[in-house]
Amino acid sequence: MIVLFNKPYGVLCQFSGGGGRPTLAAHVPIPGIYPAGRLDLDSEGLLVLTDDGGLVHRLADPRQRKWKTYLVQVEGEADGAALARLRSGLVLRDGPTLPARARHLPGAPEWLWPRDPPVRYRARIPTSWLEIGLQEGRNRQVRRMTAAVGLPTLRLVRTRIGPFALDGLMPGEYRVIDSQPRQRAPVAARRSRPAAGRAWPERRRG
Repeated sequence: MIVLFNKPYGVLCQFSGGGGRPTLAAHVPIPGIYPAGRLDLDSEGLLVLTDDGGLVHRLADPRQRKWKTYLVQVEGEADGAALARLRSGLVLRDGPTLPARARHLPGAPEWLWPRDPPVRYRARIPTSWLEIGLQEGRNRQVRRMTAAVGLPTLRLVRTRIGPFALDGLMPGEYRVIDSQPRQRAPVAARRSRPAAGRAWPERRRG
């Protein structure tokens, strides 16, 4: 089974032991699945949940070089020099990174939901929006990379992991898709009644 979930801000990437903080169990009532990779408490966006250990390895192991794409709001003006440094790779405390994909966006995409709570606003400090792609998955890597080029991350939303994408999921929603994505593309969630003997992929709001 493969479940795509849009993790809201402030939700822990675990099903139990939250110590009073919300966990995945509050949004995805499906037993026997676990995340293929993680997102920090203060990050949002796509999680792939599955009961397939092989898929977890293919998506989460950095040696597999699966691209992960992030929408990032940063503090400051993202110029060509900063983007070039991200694209060429940086040296962080835990060693050099692989080159990233990085491009400047004119603003937040129209489809992006408002964050709750909102990102802090400072009238005298501009912000920029970037799309960043990584083949690694180090702890808080995107945040550390943008900070290294003088652009602290204010908001981080993962939009894609390998072949899987948010595709319209809102925060707290999930979609059950085909367990063999290489053979058949994920089917869009539907609310209409399925034909006899056929079950539509599910979409739920937590």
